[in-house]
Amino acid sequence: MEEKKFILWLGRIASVIAILMYVSYIAQIYNNLHGQYAAPLQPFVAGVNCTLWSIYAYFKQDRDWFVFWANFPGIFFSFITFATCFAW
Repeated sequence: MEEKKFILWLGRIASVIAILMYVSYIAQIYNNLHGQYAAPLQPFVAGVNCTLWSIYAYFKQDRDWFVFWANFPGIFFSFITFATCFAW
C-alpha cells in the first residue's frame, strides 16, 4: 500500500514539474516576439515528443493521466515557441 501512495505522489509531482518545464517557454516566446530569436529545433522536437506521449497516454488501454497532463501543455507551448523563433 505504501508503494502505491509513493507512486501516486511521484506521478503528481512529476506532472507538475513537467508542466512548469513547458510553461517556462513563455519567457522564450516573449524574447522571440521582441527580436531575440532562439534556435527553433529544440521546441519543435519537444512539441512532437509531447504530442506523441499525449496520444500514447490517452489511447492506451489504461489511460495514463499523469503522462497525458504532463505533456499536453507542452504541445501548445512548444509549437508556439517554435513559431515565434522566426521573424514575423
